[in-house]
Amino acid sequence: MEDPAFPHLGESSQPPPRACPPRCFCPRADTVACDGLDLLVFPDNITREAQHLSLQNNQLQELPYNELSRLSGLRTLNLHNNLISSEGLPDEAFESLTQLQHIYVAHNKLSVAPQFLPRSLRVADLAANQVTEIFPLTFGEKPALRSVYLHNNQLSNAGLPPDAFRGSEAVATLSLSSNRLSYVPPSLPPSLERLHLQNNLISKVPRGALSRQTHLRELYLQHNQLTDSGLDATTFSKLHRLEYLDLSHNQLAVVPAGLPRALAVLHLGRNRIQRVEAARLRGARGLRYLLLQHNELGAAGLPAGALRPLRGLHTLHLYGNGLDRVPPALPRRLRALVLPHNRVAALGARDLAATPGLAELNLAYNRLSSAHLHHRAFRRLRALRSLDLAGNQLTRLPAGLPAGLHTLRLQRNQLRALEPERLAGLHQLQDLSLAHNRLRVGDIEPGTWHELQALQVLDLSHNELSFVPPDLPEALEELHLQGNRIGHVGPEAFLSTPRLRALFLRANRLHMTSISPEAFLGLQHLRLVDTTGNPEQVLVQLPLTAPRRPRAGAS
Repeated sequence: MEDPAFPHLGESSQPPPRACPPRCFCPRADTVACDGLDLLVFPDNITREAQHLSLQNNQLQELPYNELSRLSGLRTLNLHNNLISSEGLPDEAFESLTQLQHIYVAHNKLSVAPQFLPRSLRVADLAANQVTEIFPLTFGEKPALRSVYLHNNQLSNAGLPPDAFRGSEAVATLSLSSNRLSYVPPSLPPSLERLHLQNNLISKVPRGALSRQTHLRELYLQHNQLTDSGLDATTFSKLHRLEYLDLSHNQLAVVPAGLPRALAVLHLGRNRIQRVEAARLRGARGLRYLLLQHNELGAAGLPAGALRPLRGLHTLHLYGNGLDRVPPALPRRLRALVLPHNRVAALGARDLAATPGLAELNLAYNRLSSAHLHHRAFRRLRALRSLDLAGNQLTRLPAGLPAGLHTLRLQRNQLRALEPERLAGLHQLQDLSLAHNRLRVGDIEPGTWHELQALQVLDLSHNELSFVPPDLPEALEELHLQGNRIGHVGPEAFLSTPRLRALFLRANRLHMTSISPEAFLGLQHLRLVDTTGNPEQVLVQLPLTAPRRPRAGAS
């Protein structure tokens, strides 16, 4: 009689192992993952129970119909990043996959789309192939289809049939970016919510091409060849739900007409716009972000009242135009005004009076001088947190800086003195950049840092300092002194900055014996001292309690 503790060879107390192709991973009975195995041929022993099959990152050149037809239960098929050509993907390949919902064939070598895909499809990704043509039943007659990705192909308008999406009334996302389209296709699904058409050759939106897309929320048309004649007053007028419109990097000379009321973001950067008219913005009263950088706006480019309809405007980007003053009559609720790389040469007492809620003001790389910066220019900006005046011609710190400032950037000016009264009251200032000026230690008056109780980052790099300025703020954590003339660091240099974490002293005039051994005593938080680029290699011993980590110029 056989001992039940030792069943014979043909029996087992465990269920038989599931079949799984060699080197593949099968975490569940319905999942087979054969990713990144350099497979040259389709695995021939995939279980019929498979619902999710991933073969991405291999070297497959074809899908054998007989193997694929066995897998009638597939819901997900991932063939991303292989070498599959249209010849290797027979028309009947998907006939038996009646439950397929997700197909990913991006980054292959398809020259035409499959003529037939299952009716059950929800997501189709054919991006980054060489597709020149799709067919009526590639994406048509798919009632559950939600997302189609065809970007980075070679599609022209001739390759898109007029009934390409007939019977597919649920498509919400369509990406046709980076193709060869010369105009917006007129037969797009009316259900669209996101439409990507950037990086094409589009010079025209045919009349009525977008009239049925009343659900559209995002429209991307940047990097095309649109001119004013390629748009008309009805182009966007029916898009009542449109919130995001990107028309940047085109050839527009005026703001488009007929903008919808729901629009929140309008990107018009890198066009040829010379003047903004209030009439063109009147319909877009809900606009929050208006981006007009790198256009041709001159002295009269933004006349008084041009932005008056935009009562809720939050951010205005005007980087890289030819404006010679802050635009007048800005919307009162404006929170961010970005005006660098213009020609603003003066700032008067009332130029910013209409925008008391400004939190960010960027006037970097203009032509502002201290003589033409009114001492009351910032008086009403009580909400201002960030002020950037870098790259101007200031010789003194601005007067009347708002007490709530967190960030102040004054690098690349011509500052020759720091006066305590100009920094008085800035108790919330955390980041101050004074790099690339002409400051010497003697130009920093006693008490300059006294009221900067919250200052954590101070950049004094690339000035003319001969030693570490005394009495630095106690809260300081990061100190930039690189590119000066510092030849000695005494034992008292950092007595006032016990929280210092990072110190940059590279490219000064330090030698082996230039830094006092006691200079870093008490700096228990110090983690980095950079002394590279000095005449001699300087070795720095950090406090023993600091973690020992690799650091440039330190040991």
